[in-house]
Amino acid sequence: MKLMPAKKALYPGSFDPFTLGHLDVLVRAVEIFDCVEIAIASNSRKKSILNAKERESLVKTATANLSNVKVSIVEGLVIDYARANDYRILLRGIRAANDFEQELEMSQINRSLSLKGYNDSIETVFLMTSPEYSFIRASRVWELLELGGDVSTLVPDCVSKYLEGRNIGYFQQTR
Repeated sequence: MKLMPAKKALYPGSFDPFTLGHLDVLVRAVEIFDCVEIAIASNSRKKSILNAKERESLVKTATANLSNVKVSIVEGLVIDYARANDYRILLRGIRAANDFEQELEMSQINRSLSLKGYNDSIETVFLMTSPEYSFIRASRVWELLELGGDVSTLVPDCVSKYLEGRNIGYFQQTR
């Protein structure tokens, strides 16, 4: 099976919150693809601190200067959304070796689902986060905020300003 060149990629994730690591992967991806759509997962089984609309708004603001980026909220299986919207590439960022195992498993599940009953598969492309952002985890951002720390070097400015006004005590209740 020969793959057609991909002009667009789908970048799925919870983005709770959107970090400089996410932005780093995205900025490099828009140099590779004509269009990258950020698919914000709205999963009722996963506890998010920011709701999907808040995450969508923050990501749109943080990426406003990137003309070839689209931001959407996605419910259900990402692979179904990708197929319905003619995506052939799922983009995933990897910070460190321990991310790879989980991402590999997820990509293999998605590949298995994409092949079932179809001639064309959906492939996963991994981009490594730049070293200066490889330590940033969304959960650590929330922990720092909970403890009164400054997260301005971990998230885009618009996200930092928004999070400063949040009731961080909420995070303690969801852990």
